[in-house]
Amino acid sequence: MDEALLRSLTPQVLGILVRRGADFAAAEDAVQEALLEAVRVWPEEPPRDPKGWLVTVAWRRFLDATRADTARRRREDRVEEEPAPGPAPAVDDTLQLYFLCAHPSLTPSSAVALTLRAVGGLTTRQIAAAYLVPEATMAQRISRAKRTVSDVRFDRPGDVGTVLRVLYLVFNEGYSGDIDLAAEAIRLTRGLAASIDHPEVSGLLALMLIHHARRATRTAPDGSLIPLAEQDRTRWDTALIAEGIGILHAALARDQLGEFQAQAAIAALHADAQATAETDWVQIVEWYDELVRLTGSPIARLNRAVAVGEADGPRAGLAALAELDATLPRHTAVAAYLHERDGDLTTAARLYAEAAHQAPNLAERDHLTRQAARLNLARRD
Repeated sequence: MDEALLRSLTPQVLGILVRRGADFAAAEDAVQEALLEAVRVWPEEPPRDPKGWLVTVAWRRFLDATRADTARRRREDRVEEEPAPGPAPAVDDTLQLYFLCAHPSLTPSSAVALTLRAVGGLTTRQIAAAYLVPEATMAQRISRAKRTVSDVRFDRPGDVGTVLRVLYLVFNEGYSGDIDLAAEAIRLTRGLAASIDHPEVSGLLALMLIHHARRATRTAPDGSLIPLAEQDRTRWDTALIAEGIGILHAALARDQLGEFQAQAAIAALHADAQATAETDWVQIVEWYDELVRLTGSPIARLNRAVAVGEADGPRAGLAALAELDATLPRHTAVAAYLHERDGDLTTAARLYAEAAHQAPNLAERDHLTRQAARLNLARRD
């Protein structure tokens, strides 16, 4: 059973049903039923035209549901429109599905879930397992999202920026269970890049590829975090890095800079360095200046303070940090790092301990706790 084929055909089949007049929620349910039927039938009777087979079965499931609806008379005309069996149309509505699933009326979590289901072809159970929530909870989230977008016109122009933010959210979730969300986000972003010629789509894809190339070195066998400076760079995936940098250079050459291109440029500079000491921190600061100009993001300013501390010394980094809101996530951890670089181990140890209490997850908390313990031991010695 070719799961990759099924998942790649899902948005195309869904798009065809919606184009024929099915509302999004009913069409999505029908497509899911067709996918389940394919899993049952195809191993013994593989179709010559998988897409056409799925379209036919999904349309029939939609018609079955339509006939059972109380609005039978209003929908009778659709029954007469069932197409004759044959090759499915070549029109690919995947791009419109991206826009629909990232509709501004949806919350980010709902947009992510709906994108993974409708465009990614994942089951509700797989999505729930990836986000570590009960299947019933995820089913309710997806159902609400489908109802929200059911009356949205399918041909309405969408916002590329919103779609990219949804895909970036998927990527940052990483992986858990049997679904690797980082890899899934890359697959979906590749699909988007094939559907639309946009430099920021290329920028996001480049960013994902470069970050993903370092994945194997981010954690130790026991699950503990390994900071960038301590990662084994010989284990980075150089093919992914080269692909990402190539995509980034092509995007930057169009002179339409956006936030994802700027982030990818920073990631590329880290990936280019053979060792931490060879990192071009001056150029990284310049790219953070561009990112701050584009977004005004407090998190970008926080990361810029770290880069300034590397390029111009920890005192300069602390001065940049002093201009920011101390309640920002990871502000205390950055302060601890810069104070350690400045030689103030007492203050750094105290701040690492404070940052550990504020950590958003167990792995980060354990890492910061170890940093505090390391400095306290160094002070005693």
